[in-house]
Amino acid sequence: MNKKLYSTLAFASFLVFFGCTNLEENILDETSASGLSDRQAADGILVPAYALLPNIFTHTNYFALQEISTDEAILPYRGGTDWGDNGIYLAMHQHTYTSTDPNIRNTWNLILQGVSRTITALNALPTLNDPITKTYLAEARGLRAYYSMLTLDMWGLVFVKDDLGTNSKILRGEEAVEFIKNELLAVEPDVQANVGPGRISKGAVWGLLARLYLNAAVYRDPYGTPAFKPEEMDKVVEYCDKIVSSGQYSLANEYFSIFDMDNHTNKELVFAVDQRADLNGHNRMSYFSLSGDQFPLPAYPAANGTDGPGITSDFYQTWAKAYGSQDPSIDPRFYKQNLSIYSNPADSCVAADNFNINRGILRGQQYGLLRVNGAFLKCPDGKMKVGKLFHDTRNKPTLAVNFTEKIDFTVEGSNYNTGYRVEKYEFSKKSTSGRNFGEADLIIVRLADAYLMRAEAKLRKGGGEAAALADVNTVRAARTARGTPPPALTTMNLDLLYRERGFEFYWEMLRRTDMIRFGKYEDSWTEKSNKDPKKRIFPIPQTAIDGASNLPGYLKQNDSY
Repeated sequence: MNKKLYSTLAFASFLVFFGCTNLEENILDETSASGLSDRQAADGILVPAYALLPNIFTHTNYFALQEISTDEAILPYRGGTDWGDNGIYLAMHQHTYTSTDPNIRNTWNLILQGVSRTITALNALPTLNDPITKTYLAEARGLRAYYSMLTLDMWGLVFVKDDLGTNSKILRGEEAVEFIKNELLAVEPDVQANVGPGRISKGAVWGLLARLYLNAAVYRDPYGTPAFKPEEMDKVVEYCDKIVSSGQYSLANEYFSIFDMDNHTNKELVFAVDQRADLNGHNRMSYFSLSGDQFPLPAYPAANGTDGPGITSDFYQTWAKAYGSQDPSIDPRFYKQNLSIYSNPADSCVAADNFNINRGILRGQQYGLLRVNGAFLKCPDGKMKVGKLFHDTRNKPTLAVNFTEKIDFTVEGSNYNTGYRVEKYEFSKKSTSGRNFGEADLIIVRLADAYLMRAEAKLRKGGGEAAALADVNTVRAARTARGTPPPALTTMNLDLLYRERGFEFYWEMLRRTDMIRFGKYEDSWTEKSNKDPKKRIFPIPQTAIDGASNLPGYLKQNDSY
C-alpha cells in the first residue's frame, strides 16, 4: 500500500480516536493523500500504537488472566452448557493453564502487536518535520514501556528492538526492569501533562514508574520471596507524591462515578483505555458478570448479560469479616442501589429514562425489566414493568435470578444463579447487544492507587504505619456522595492494606499482580489448591514457541510448562 495512503487511513482513525467532531467526510485517493501535512501524518502514525488497548482489555483477554486466576473471580461451566470452552476457565482459576490456552495466546498476540506498532511509530515519526513529533515520540516510547510491563508481569520477559529489520533482544529479570525504568525516565520530560487519561502523560509515567518500582522485587526473582529494596520504596513514594501533589487529580466522592459511561473527565483517572462511544469501545466489562436475564436498557431488549464470572465466597468473606455484624453495603464501594423496588416493593413501575440497574456486588434475588416474546412488559401508565427475574432465556423459568454466595465447579455450584455478581462499570446505554459499544474508559492507573501504592511502600520500608494509615483513610473518607463513607481504620499493616486493595480495586485487573507481590498467589481458595510458585508466570503460547523454532535457543518456554 502507498505509504501516503496508509497515513491517510491512519489519520482517519486518529480523528475518531481523539473524538474530533463536526468533520466533513472527504474521499481520499493516493493523489489527494499527498496533501497531508506532517502534523496529520504524525497523528496517523501514533494512533495505531494506542488502538489495540480496548482489545487487550476485553473480558476474555487481560481480565481473564488477571482476575479469573485469582480469588476474586471464578467462572464455572454454567448449567453444563455455557462457558465450558474446553475447560480453560477452570484451568485458569486452578492454575493448571497450559501453553495452548487461547486466552493467553490472544492476550500475548495483542500486546506484542502493540509493541510492534510503537516501534513502527518510533521509526516513522523522526522522518516528519513538525514540533509535535517530539511529544509523539515520547508517547510511543512510553506506551512501549507500558506494553513491556505487561509482558514482564505476565510472562517474565521483555522484547527490545529499535530497528524493524532485526530480531528483538529478550530481557528478563533485572535487565528487563532497568530497560522499562530507563524508558519511562527518558520520556518523562517530553510527555505533556494535560492530554487526558487516554494518552501517555506525565501522570501516567509517574504512575507506571511507581508500579514498576513497587513490583521490581517480584520481577527480578519471579519465583522467589520478594526482597523489597528501601531505595525502590522511596521511589514509589516519590512518584506517587508527584501524582498526588500535581493538583491535576482528585478522589471522586461517588465511587461508582469512576466507572460511569462519562468517566473520561473524572479527575480520579490518571491513565486509562480511551473508550468513548465514537472510538468503537466495547461493553464487555459491564455485561460479563450479569445474568442473561438481566436487561439493563429499556431501549434495547436484546442487550443483556451472559452469566459469566462471579466472585468467590472467599473474597466475599473478606468484606463480611471486615464489617462483622454490619452488612458490607455500608461501604459505598461495595454496592449502589439504583432500583427502588429493593427497598420499596411498590415501586414496580419505572419511567424508562429513570431505569438504571444496581452497581457493585449484586447479591440475592434480582429485579429488573420483564421480557416476554422479545418485548418488555409495561405498566398501564406506559412505564416499564419491574419485577422478580427468572432464568427464562436459559429455559429455566422456575429458577430465580437469585445470586447465591456459593459458587464452585460442582453441578450445584455451577448453576446459572450461583455466585454474587459484579456490575462495576456502568452498562452502556448505546449497547444494542450488551456486548458492543462502551463509553467508559477502562482504568489502568487512578489516584486512589497512588495513595495505596504510597502507603504500601511506606509499610514495606518500615516505620511508616501512621503515614500509611493516613493515606488509606484519605481514600476511604473521600467516598461521601451517598452519605457516610467507610469508617476510618485505626491501625495499618500489610495484611490490612492487602485487604483494602481488594475493596478498592476489585474487578480492575490488578488482583493477580497484587496477590503475587503480597505472597498470596499460592494460597488455597474455592476450587484452587495448586501451590506451585512457577504458576505466577504464564506459559509462553505454543504458537510463539513454534514461530521461533528456526532460531534455536531464542525463545525459551517458562519453567514448568
